[in-house]
Amino acid sequence: MERLQWANQLLASLLFVCYAYQIGFIFVALLTKPRRFTGRPGRRYAFLIAARNEEAVLPHLIQSIRRQDYPRQLVSIFVVADNCTDRTAEVARQAGAKVYIRQDIKLPGKGYALDFLLAAIGWEYGKQPFDGYLVFDADNVLEPDYLCEMDKVFAAGYEIVTSYRNSKNYADNWISAGYGLWFLREARTLNQARMQLGTGCAVSGTGFLFSQTLLDRTGGWPYHLLTEDIEFTVDQAIRGVKAGYCATAVFYDEQPVTFAQAWRQRLRWAKGFLQVFRRHGSGLIRETLGGSFTCFDLTCAIMPAFILSVSGILANLLSLLGMALAGGETGPAVLQMIRLVLGAYLGLWLLGALTTATEWRRIHASSWQKIIYTFTFPLFMFTYLPISLTALFRKVTWQPIRHSQALSLADIRKGSG
Repeated sequence: MERLQWANQLLASLLFVCYAYQIGFIFVALLTKPRRFTGRPGRRYAFLIAARNEEAVLPHLIQSIRRQDYPRQLVSIFVVADNCTDRTAEVARQAGAKVYIRQDIKLPGKGYALDFLLAAIGWEYGKQPFDGYLVFDADNVLEPDYLCEMDKVFAAGYEIVTSYRNSKNYADNWISAGYGLWFLREARTLNQARMQLGTGCAVSGTGFLFSQTLLDRTGGWPYHLLTEDIEFTVDQAIRGVKAGYCATAVFYDEQPVTFAQAWRQRLRWAKGFLQVFRRHGSGLIRETLGGSFTCFDLTCAIMPAFILSVSGILANLLSLLGMALAGGETGPAVLQMIRLVLGAYLGLWLLGALTTATEWRRIHASSWQKIIYTFTFPLFMFTYLPISLTALFRKVTWQPIRHSQALSLADIRKGSG
């Protein structure tokens, strides 16, 4: 029992050492105002959308892009209909996008689709046709000033800019709310603080911008792992490129509502983290030892919590099993585990409650839902533990997530409470 207590204390201490700086991030985010940027439109942008059987939701994204408060002649919309079996290509053309069709079931995934799309654009439009490229998923919807706000940060010299990710369907259930709250927390208390402190921010899946200059250096889109967004962020950080963050550029994202969907998606993320660290871990560690806080931050984001959480689970389960087989008293060990779980629940609840309080007006749900979902947020996060364990041993392939929330910007705003 004493060994188990010592092991748990050691793991808790290591977690604190790795993530104590994020407590400081919270204070920076709450006590300082986001940096403001100014600029005049004039740069040419291409919106990149990788879509697979997205006929239901894609028109609302394209419509929100066409309604941007930015000179329309400087904006182009490109869709890659990736292995589609529905009317995605047709509805995209009808909505005003330039469409390329890709059929390659041997190389599935968003990374390969983006690589194909960028190559097609380069072949048809020549070298350096745009100043920047914005990446979105087909289920996203943008606020009208999104591009104007992103353009200001881009004009300030950032080659990568990410944005504020809100939820289309926060109020659906505890799963969609768990996702939504996590992304709000990532935007407000992580990327906003990073931006204030001048360190690199992190791209998260969708809603980000990168420059033509960066694309020329990479020679295309070579990011094909299960989490191509994390791979992109990490590779660029190792190269010394800091991603910026625009707090005033807001877009909405659809979250899974079933546990089966959430399990598949987060299993892919967990496996993708392992893949990224396997490929880029040495570079992250090298740059961290060389003084790069951005690389230290990204290392903590993709690996220590994963390893330490799994180690803690296995240590406690094996200890309980050993005590039971030896006929010993298991009560104290069970009590120790209960205390750990309650402590973790309280910490996650505080994190969720704080995020809910600071982003209250931006969460599109009723007041009682906002409160209730702070209590289910820790349960949502706890489900990462079996997912992480599974990712260690299971082969994971890319699978599409079905989207059905065909909501306009006006529809989303009606959900505020």
